[in-house]
Amino acid sequence: MRSATDLEGLGLDQGGHLLLSRALAGLRPGDELAVTGRHPALGIHLAVWCREHGHRLAADSDGDVGRGSHWVITKGAAGERRWADARRAGRPDGPPEDRADPRWGLAARGALVEDGGPPIGAQWTEREHVWADIAPKLYAAAAASQWDPATAVDWSAPVDVPPEIERAVVQIMTYLVENEQAALIIPARLLSQLHPHFREVMQLLASQAADEARHVEVFTRRGMLTGGPLGTSSAGGRASLQTLLTEPDFTTAGFLLSVLGEGTFVDLLRFVLRYAPDPVTADVARLALRDEARHVAFGVAHTAHAARADPSYLGVLRQAVERRHAALLDTAGLNAEVFDSLVLLAAGSWDPVAIGRGWQALQQLQRQMDEGRRRRLAYIGFPDDEAAELSALHTRNFM
Repeated sequence: MRSATDLEGLGLDQGGHLLLSRALAGLRPGDELAVTGRHPALGIHLAVWCREHGHRLAADSDGDVGRGSHWVITKGAAGERRWADARRAGRPDGPPEDRADPRWGLAARGALVEDGGPPIGAQWTEREHVWADIAPKLYAAAAASQWDPATAVDWSAPVDVPPEIERAVVQIMTYLVENEQAALIIPARLLSQLHPHFREVMQLLASQAADEARHVEVFTRRGMLTGGPLGTSSAGGRASLQTLLTEPDFTTAGFLLSVLGEGTFVDLLRFVLRYAPDPVTADVARLALRDEARHVAFGVAHTAHAARADPSYLGVLRQAVERRHAALLDTAGLNAEVFDSLVLLAAGSWDPVAIGRGWQALQQLQRQMDEGRRRRLAYIGFPDDEAAELSALHTRNFM
């Protein structure tokens, strides 16, 4: 079979190669393509291009000399062989594959992947280790819920708070920043080792890291709003968070952070929102609460997914809780200044009756935290008695 194409005055270095590729695409190996053109370097261009693409080139003696140079390309089989071993990297519109091939590298899900490219060094390539069916919906919600710290909070609102209550708020904000910095690092670390085939999880983790970055900003700004120094950071609190940073497994890291830690953190933010003494404190707590609830939803959904796929994984999760508890056994737990600041926040004043109410409010908060942890653990698959036991082992530092 023989076809023809006229490049007119177009050189291969000016886009002419596109016309050649299009003309050859419909031919089989061994078929001929007659090429006509007036570009002065066409013969040189064709010789190089054909050599690179595995085709054979010859002068066309039957061509009309008055119309420029004439050549014949005989299509080779190299282009066919190039894609002979190519495989689709799953389906672009469907769920991810059970296992993502490292040889797919950074290819889009659903792309036809040419063999021979460099593999990606992702640690997590199994769907059961990273997936939750709710991930696409959560990412869509996260993308639609992004907010700007500069405009979502009315930083000009009056903060008419008694000095000692303000110091309590500053201490709480200092504590929140510390926790949110850990919560930023963890999804960023998990993200760096996740195969991009699981793009919805990758997108969700990226949005989670962005959420935490905003939380760090708004909590810091609220802590500095009235011009005073930030509060204290206890060694026990930092030790508690450090155990999260060193957890190596995707699911156990997410379980400890989101199911137990951030789940408890959601209750804490509700507490701060309820007793906020000024509109700025209320705003930053409300905005962070909305984001954290989404993080908890993915953590619970993914951990339940992993546990249902492999019920023995509940034992791995239990060991992670026990390991963390043992590591923190000799630490002081929650910063005493944070505890006292929460009591004073709820009290609103130093009146003894008010302090009593604040104390009771904090006790009620801790009961709510325990109930929430037990409920999430039961949903994942732990029996009620074991869920209660594991909840009791959770760090006293809340996160």
